[in-house]
Amino acid sequence: MTDPDVRASIMRATYEALCEHGYTELTAQDIADRTDKSKSLLFYHYDSKEDLLADFVEFLLERFDDRVEETRDLPPVERLATFVDWFLYGPGEDDRQSFHTAILELRTQAPYNERYREKLRKSDDQLRDTLEEILRDGLESGEFREHDPEETAALLIAAFDGARIRQLTIDRDEYLEQVRSATVTWVFDDLLAEDASFPAERHPRTLPEGDEENRLAADFGTRDADAERGEAADEETNADNAGGADTDETNDAEARDGDGLEDDEPGDGDAGDRG
Repeated sequence: MTDPDVRASIMRATYEALCEHGYTELTAQDIADRTDKSKSLLFYHYDSKEDLLADFVEFLLERFDDRVEETRDLPPVERLATFVDWFLYGPGEDDRQSFHTAILELRTQAPYNERYREKLRKSDDQLRDTLEEILRDGLESGEFREHDPEETAALLIAAFDGARIRQLTIDRDEYLEQVRSATVTWVFDDLLAEDASFPAERHPRTLPEGDEENRLAADFGTRDADAERGEAADEETNADNAGGADTDETNDAEARDGDGLEDDEPGDGDAGDRG
């Protein structure tokens, strides 16, 4: 897809619909309802739900890269605290919880879908590489004592990920704070140099500062939702007036995949991965 605004709009709608309906019940109409774009536009850009969600994971990876770049000039200890906050968000971080819920939905499909598995493996590599870079920078700056960054990163991600999954799946909210506290006491106190200290417990704002009602839009790099929908309506009107080859191509896209985005259930399009 060449138009970044259209892609960002579809990705945000996918995010919202996935959080609300889950993977199994997700349909093209659920997504279209959140963008004022027709299902035909989704079919034009994506052949199936698998294609769309694979691009969704890629989009999230790009946004994660952007967040990493925004913190790269901070001291290693502060970057480490920001990384921890990304996983162990506060109880009021509904948007961030929804984000992790969306990722968890896709992870449940990874054992049966090679494309999702590859994307999520890439996500895991990014997390490991980012944390290892922070730890190595801390060694070089003298903020961290001597340790093995690879082993430390593996331990921390496993602990944070485990706490987060339990919070999402069985409502163990206390795990997040307990794991954060234990990590500070039993890992970071030994990891930090004598003159360095980890930030005190805080309720992190892991999303960008700004209008509370538009925090999700800010995180996804999209603009005001009402303005976006108005432009989308104009776009569809222009597309309808254009006719010709674009209309034929869109119709071909709908006909090409009978179960398409709307009816593509786990297993329907993934039989090859199960076999």
